[in-house]
Amino acid sequence: MDNTTAKVSCFVRAYHYENNETHIFSDSMSARLLGDDFYQIAESMIQGIGFFLPGFEGTKEEGLRLIVDKQLSPSVLGRSAYCERKLLDETTNGCDQYIIFASGYDTFSLRNEKAAVKVYELDLPALLDDKRIRIDIAGLKTAAKYVPCDLSDESWVGKLLEKGFKASKKSYGSLLGISYYLEKDEWKELIRLVGDIMPTGSAICFDFPSTDESKETKMNKTLASGAGEQMKAQYLFTEMEKLLSECGFKVAEHLGPGDVTKRYFADYNSNSPDHPMSAPVGVDYVFAVRE
Repeated sequence: MDNTTAKVSCFVRAYHYENNETHIFSDSMSARLLGDDFYQIAESMIQGIGFFLPGFEGTKEEGLRLIVDKQLSPSVLGRSAYCERKLLDETTNGCDQYIIFASGYDTFSLRNEKAAVKVYELDLPALLDDKRIRIDIAGLKTAAKYVPCDLSDESWVGKLLEKGFKASKKSYGSLLGISYYLEKDEWKELIRLVGDIMPTGSAICFDFPSTDESKETKMNKTLASGAGEQMKAQYLFTEMEKLLSECGFKVAEHLGPGDVTKRYFADYNSNSPDHPMSAPVGVDYVFAVRE
Protein backbone atom coordinates (compact mmCIF):
# COMPACT_ATOMS: atom_id res chain seq x y z
CA MET A 1 0.00 0.00 0.00
CA ASP A 2 1.40 3.39 -1.03
CA ASN A 3 -0.87 6.19 0.28
CA THR A 4 1.18 8.69 -1.69
CA THR A 5 -1.05 11.74 -1.20
CA ALA A 6 -1.43 11.17 2.55
CA LYS A 7 2.32 10.64 2.96
CA VAL A 8 3.18 13.77 1.01
CA SER A 9 0.80 15.85 3.14
CA CYS A 10 2.49 14.48 6.26
CA PHE A 11 5.92 15.17 4.76
CA VAL A 12 4.96 18.78 4.03
CA ARG A 13 3.91 19.37 7.63
CA ALA A 14 7.10 17.71 8.88
CA TYR A 15 9.38 19.65 6.53
CA HIS A 16 7.78 22.96 7.52
CA TYR A 17 8.10 22.20 11.23
CA GLU A 18 11.71 21.02 11.00
CA ASN A 19 12.98 23.85 8.78
CA ASN A 20 11.38 26.94 10.28
CA GLU A 21 11.27 28.68 13.64
CA THR A 22 7.94 30.39 12.92
CA HIS A 23 5.22 28.03 11.77
CA ILE A 24 2.05 28.49 9.76
CA PHE A 25 0.97 25.18 11.26
CA SER A 26 3.01 23.50 13.97
CA ASP A 27 3.07 19.72 13.67
CA SER A 28 5.71 18.31 15.99
CA MET A 29 4.78 14.67 15.40
CA SER A 30 4.65 14.27 11.62
CA ALA A 31 8.37 13.58 11.14
CA ARG A 32 8.31 10.90 13.82
CA LEU A 33 5.29 9.29 12.20
CA LEU A 34 6.94 9.19 8.78
CA GLY A 35 10.23 7.82 10.04
CA ASP A 36 12.65 6.95 7.20
CA ASP A 37 9.97 7.75 4.64
CA PHE A 38 10.67 11.42 5.31
CA TYR A 39 14.08 11.11 3.64
CA GLN A 40 12.77 8.90 0.85
CA ILE A 41 10.07 11.42 -0.05
CA ALA A 42 12.58 14.27 0.09
CA GLU A 43 14.90 12.40 -2.27
CA SER A 44 12.06 11.63 -4.65
CA MET A 45 11.18 15.31 -4.82
CA ILE A 46 14.80 16.26 -5.42
CA GLN A 47 14.85 13.83 -8.33
CA GLY A 48 11.78 15.62 -9.68
CA ILE A 49 13.22 19.14 -9.61
CA GLY A 50 13.22 19.24 -13.42
CA PHE A 51 9.47 18.58 -13.44
CA PHE A 52 8.56 20.98 -10.65
CA LEU A 53 11.04 23.74 -11.53
CA PRO A 54 12.01 23.70 -15.22
CA GLY A 55 15.31 25.49 -15.75
CA PHE A 56 16.13 25.62 -12.03
CA GLU A 57 19.76 26.32 -11.12
CA GLY A 58 20.83 25.86 -7.54
CA THR A 59 21.56 23.26 -4.89
CA LYS A 60 19.39 20.24 -4.24
CA GLU A 61 18.41 21.67 -0.87
CA GLU A 62 17.36 24.98 -2.45
CA GLY A 63 15.34 23.13 -5.05
CA LEU A 64 13.61 20.99 -2.45
CA ARG A 65 12.68 24.04 -0.42
CA LEU A 66 11.21 25.77 -3.45
CA ILE A 67 9.17 22.70 -4.37
CA VAL A 68 7.77 22.31 -0.87
CA ASP A 69 7.17 26.01 -0.19
CA LYS A 70 5.74 26.97 -3.57
CA GLN A 71 3.93 23.84 -4.73
CA LEU A 72 2.93 21.75 -1.73
CA SER A 73 2.99 23.58 1.60
CA PRO A 74 0.53 26.44 1.04
CA SER A 75 -2.55 24.25 0.60
CA VAL A 76 -1.73 21.72 3.32
CA LEU A 77 -0.56 24.22 5.93
CA GLY A 78 -3.31 26.75 5.31
CA ARG A 79 -6.17 24.30 5.63
CA SER A 80 -4.60 22.57 8.65
CA ALA A 81 -4.08 25.86 10.49
CA TYR A 82 -7.66 26.94 9.80
CA CYS A 83 -9.20 23.62 10.80
CA GLU A 84 -7.34 23.27 14.09
CA ARG A 85 -7.97 26.93 14.99
CA LYS A 86 -11.68 26.22 14.65
CA LEU A 87 -11.23 22.99 16.58
CA LEU A 88 -9.72 24.93 19.47
CA ASP A 89 -12.68 27.30 19.44
CA GLU A 90 -15.16 24.42 19.44
CA THR A 91 -13.49 22.42 22.22
CA THR A 92 -13.15 25.58 24.33
CA ASN A 93 -16.92 25.96 23.98
CA GLY A 94 -17.73 22.46 25.18
CA CYS A 95 -17.44 20.24 22.11
CA ASP A 96 -15.71 16.98 23.03
CA GLN A 97 -16.12 14.84 19.89
CA TYR A 98 -13.80 15.39 16.93
CA ILE A 99 -14.24 13.37 13.73
CA ILE A 100 -11.43 13.39 11.18
CA PHE A 101 -12.74 12.15 7.86
CA ALA A 102 -10.08 10.69 5.53
CA SER A 103 -7.64 11.20 8.40
CA GLY A 104 -4.56 9.88 6.62
CA TYR A 105 -1.47 10.57 8.71
CA ASP A 106 -3.05 13.37 10.70
CA THR A 107 -1.27 13.75 14.04
CA PHE A 108 -3.76 15.68 16.16
CA SER A 109 -4.41 12.68 18.39
CA LEU A 110 -0.66 12.49 19.09
CA ARG A 111 -0.56 16.17 20.06
CA ASN A 112 -3.92 16.42 21.82
CA GLU A 113 -3.56 17.69 25.39
CA LYS A 114 -7.29 17.62 26.19
CA ALA A 115 -8.10 14.14 27.42
CA ALA A 116 -11.81 14.93 27.40
CA VAL A 117 -11.79 15.39 23.61
CA LYS A 118 -12.54 12.07 21.93
CA VAL A 119 -11.00 11.71 18.48
CA TYR A 120 -12.43 9.46 15.77
CA GLU A 121 -10.36 8.83 12.65
CA LEU A 122 -12.02 7.47 9.52
CA ASP A 123 -10.00 6.12 6.61
CA LEU A 124 -9.36 3.01 4.56
CA PRO A 125 -8.47 -0.08 6.63
CA ALA A 126 -5.00 -0.56 5.11
CA LEU A 127 -4.01 3.05 5.78
CA LEU A 128 -5.13 2.92 9.40
CA ASP A 129 -3.27 -0.36 9.88
CA ASP A 130 -0.11 1.26 8.51
CA LYS A 131 -0.63 4.23 10.81
CA ARG A 132 -0.89 1.96 13.85
CA ILE A 133 2.39 0.30 12.90
CA ARG A 134 4.13 3.65 12.46
CA ILE A 135 2.88 4.87 15.84
CA ASP A 136 4.21 1.73 17.51
CA ILE A 137 7.59 1.97 15.78
CA ALA A 138 7.93 5.61 16.79
CA GLY A 139 7.08 4.77 20.41
CA LEU A 140 4.06 7.08 20.36
CA LYS A 141 0.60 6.68 21.85
CA THR A 142 -2.83 7.68 20.64
CA ALA A 143 -6.26 7.58 22.24
CA ALA A 144 -7.99 8.00 18.87
CA LYS A 145 -10.69 5.56 17.88
CA TYR A 146 -9.94 4.22 14.41
CA VAL A 147 -12.90 3.59 12.11
CA PRO A 148 -11.75 1.56 9.09
CA CYS A 149 -14.15 2.32 6.24
CA ASP A 150 -14.71 3.60 2.74
CA LEU A 151 -16.47 6.97 2.85
CA SER A 152 -18.18 6.20 -0.44
CA ASP A 153 -20.09 3.45 1.39
CA GLU A 154 -22.62 4.80 3.88
CA SER A 155 -21.89 1.91 6.25
CA TRP A 156 -19.23 4.19 7.78
CA VAL A 157 -22.03 5.76 9.82
CA GLY A 158 -22.80 2.54 11.67
CA LYS A 159 -19.12 1.77 12.14
CA LEU A 160 -18.56 5.19 13.71
CA LEU A 161 -21.46 4.69 16.12
CA GLU A 162 -20.11 1.26 17.07
CA LYS A 163 -16.86 2.94 18.16
CA GLY A 164 -18.74 4.98 20.76
CA PHE A 165 -19.52 8.17 18.87
CA LYS A 166 -22.62 9.85 20.33
CA ALA A 167 -24.89 11.32 17.65
CA SER A 168 -26.75 13.29 20.33
CA LYS A 169 -23.64 15.18 21.48
CA LYS A 170 -22.15 18.27 19.89
CA SER A 171 -19.30 17.37 17.56
CA TYR A 172 -16.84 18.89 15.13
CA GLY A 173 -15.81 17.33 11.84
CA SER A 174 -12.78 17.85 9.63
CA LEU A 175 -13.28 17.06 5.95
CA LEU A 176 -10.05 18.49 4.61
CA GLY A 177 -8.88 17.54 1.15
CA ILE A 178 -11.91 15.40 0.31
CA SER A 179 -14.16 17.50 -1.93
CA TYR A 180 -11.57 17.51 -4.73
CA TYR A 181 -11.77 13.76 -5.29
CA LEU A 182 -15.55 13.27 -5.26
CA GLU A 183 -18.16 13.96 -7.90
CA LYS A 184 -20.55 16.69 -6.78
CA ASP A 185 -23.38 14.28 -5.99
CA GLU A 186 -20.98 12.10 -3.97
CA TRP A 187 -19.78 15.11 -1.95
CA LYS A 188 -23.36 16.17 -1.27
CA GLU A 189 -24.28 12.67 -0.09
CA LEU A 190 -21.30 12.61 2.28
CA ILE A 191 -22.29 15.98 3.76
CA ARG A 192 -25.89 14.79 4.12
CA LEU A 193 -24.77 11.72 6.06
CA VAL A 194 -22.49 13.85 8.26
CA GLY A 195 -25.42 16.13 9.02
CA ASP A 196 -27.58 13.15 9.95
CA ILE A 197 -25.25 12.21 12.83
CA MET A 198 -24.69 15.73 14.15
CA PRO A 199 -27.08 17.62 16.42
CA THR A 200 -27.82 21.33 16.10
CA GLY A 201 -24.79 23.45 16.95
CA SER A 202 -22.24 20.95 15.69
CA ALA A 203 -19.83 22.11 13.00
CA ILE A 204 -17.70 21.02 10.07
CA CYS A 205 -14.66 22.53 8.38
CA PHE A 206 -13.37 21.84 4.88
CA ASP A 207 -11.57 23.24 1.88
CA PHE A 208 -12.87 23.06 -1.67
CA PRO A 209 -11.62 23.77 -5.19
CA SER A 210 -13.05 27.01 -6.54
CA THR A 211 -13.41 27.86 -10.23
CA ASP A 212 -10.33 30.08 -9.96
CA GLU A 213 -7.09 28.23 -10.75
CA SER A 214 -3.43 29.09 -10.35
CA LYS A 215 -0.32 27.44 -11.74
CA GLU A 216 0.13 25.72 -8.37
CA THR A 217 -3.37 24.24 -8.28
CA LYS A 218 -2.96 22.96 -11.83
CA MET A 219 0.34 21.36 -10.82
CA ASN A 220 -1.32 19.73 -7.80
CA LYS A 221 -3.98 18.28 -10.11
CA THR A 222 -1.22 16.72 -12.18
CA LEU A 223 0.44 15.29 -9.07
CA ALA A 224 -2.83 13.86 -7.80
CA SER A 225 -3.50 12.26 -11.15
CA GLY A 226 -0.04 10.71 -11.09
CA ALA A 227 -0.85 9.22 -7.68
CA GLY A 228 -4.06 7.73 -9.07
CA GLU A 229 -6.33 10.28 -7.39
CA GLN A 230 -8.13 12.31 -10.03
CA MET A 231 -9.53 15.68 -8.96
CA LYS A 232 -13.15 15.73 -10.08
CA ALA A 233 -14.94 18.93 -9.12
CA GLN A 234 -14.86 22.71 -8.80
CA TYR A 235 -17.43 24.95 -7.13
CA LEU A 236 -18.71 28.48 -7.04
CA PHE A 237 -19.19 29.56 -3.43
CA THR A 238 -22.90 30.13 -4.00
CA GLU A 239 -23.14 26.56 -5.26
CA MET A 240 -21.39 25.19 -2.17
CA GLU A 241 -23.53 27.34 0.12
CA LYS A 242 -26.71 25.98 -1.47
CA LEU A 243 -25.44 22.40 -1.18
CA LEU A 244 -24.71 22.84 2.51
CA SER A 245 -28.11 24.41 3.16
CA GLU A 246 -29.85 21.48 1.53
CA CYS A 247 -27.92 19.16 3.89
CA GLY A 248 -28.82 21.10 7.04
CA PHE A 249 -25.73 23.29 7.41
CA LYS A 250 -25.35 27.06 7.41
CA VAL A 251 -22.07 28.70 6.39
CA ALA A 252 -20.69 30.52 9.41
CA GLU A 253 -17.46 31.57 7.73
CA HIS A 254 -16.10 31.51 4.20
CA LEU A 255 -12.48 32.44 3.54
CA GLY A 256 -10.71 32.95 0.24
CA PRO A 257 -6.96 32.58 -0.27
CA GLY A 258 -6.27 36.23 0.55
CA ASP A 259 -8.09 35.90 3.88
CA VAL A 260 -6.16 32.78 4.83
CA THR A 261 -2.83 34.31 3.84
CA LYS A 262 -3.50 37.39 5.96
CA ARG A 263 -4.74 35.42 8.97
CA TYR A 264 -2.40 32.41 9.07
CA PHE A 265 0.66 33.22 6.97
CA ALA A 266 1.44 36.75 8.14
CA ASP A 267 3.68 35.92 11.13
CA TYR A 268 5.61 33.33 9.15
CA ASN A 269 6.13 35.69 6.21
CA SER A 270 7.25 38.49 8.51
CA ASN A 271 9.89 36.24 10.06
CA SER A 272 10.85 34.36 6.87
CA PRO A 273 11.27 37.07 4.20
CA ASP A 274 13.50 34.83 2.07
CA HIS A 275 10.85 32.10 1.81
CA PRO A 276 7.43 33.79 1.65
CA MET A 277 4.27 31.78 1.12
CA SER A 278 0.64 32.51 0.37
CA ALA A 279 -2.49 30.39 0.35
CA PRO A 280 -3.13 28.92 -3.11
CA VAL A 281 -5.46 30.57 -5.57
CA GLY A 282 -8.24 28.16 -6.43
CA VAL A 283 -8.89 26.91 -2.89
CA ASP A 284 -11.58 28.26 -0.56
CA TYR A 285 -12.31 27.38 3.08
CA VAL A 286 -15.61 26.92 4.89
CA PHE A 287 -16.73 26.57 8.49
CA ALA A 288 -20.37 25.52 8.62
CA VAL A 289 -22.76 24.88 11.52
CA ARG A 290 -25.53 22.30 11.76
CA GLU A 291 -28.90 24.04 12.01
